[in-house]
Amino acid sequence: MRIIGGIFKSRIFKPRKDFTARPTTDFARENLFNILANRYNFDNKSVLDLFGGTGSISFEFVSRGCLSTTVVELDRANYKFICSVIEKLGVMSSVKVINSDVFRFIGKTSEQYNIIFADPPYELKRLAEIPDLILKSNLLCEEGLLILEHGKANDFSLHPCFCELRTYGSVHFSFFEQK
Repeated sequence: MRIIGGIFKSRIFKPRKDFTARPTTDFARENLFNILANRYNFDNKSVLDLFGGTGSISFEFVSRGCLSTTVVELDRANYKFICSVIEKLGVMSSVKVINSDVFRFIGKTSEQYNIIFADPPYELKRLAEIPDLILKSNLLCEEGLLILEHGKANDFSLHPCFCELRTYGSVHFSFFEQK
């Protein structure tokens, strides 16, 4: 895992060989953050990263100066890897990692976030429910942005809060705005 931009640009962290998550590709991540950097000043933004995996998305936001980032990851080994990177980067005060089921977390938290990024397994049976769960849960601030990473099998273009689709190889990012 390589951090693409910001103050930690070019830092590399290697997960265990038996790592089970599918990390967002460097190519897709770089393009996503080029879009976001042209639209947002990250300094005052709070971010929620659901299905954290390696934490690569969270570390990109942290590297670019986000105010705070919360990562939710169920797999214990992945959680420990994210914690180890947080410690190596020295960003314990700006990154909170939670070892929990995402759906349970969504139902229990009362915090709000400016940007929510969700990268569930593409084969997750409840993947299509995620935009409505998040948008109806009051997790996203007014004028907030939800980015859902998914495969080509999902099409969210008819969702009332959908605003944009970006595709990079097999990676699809659907953008939703809280209205």
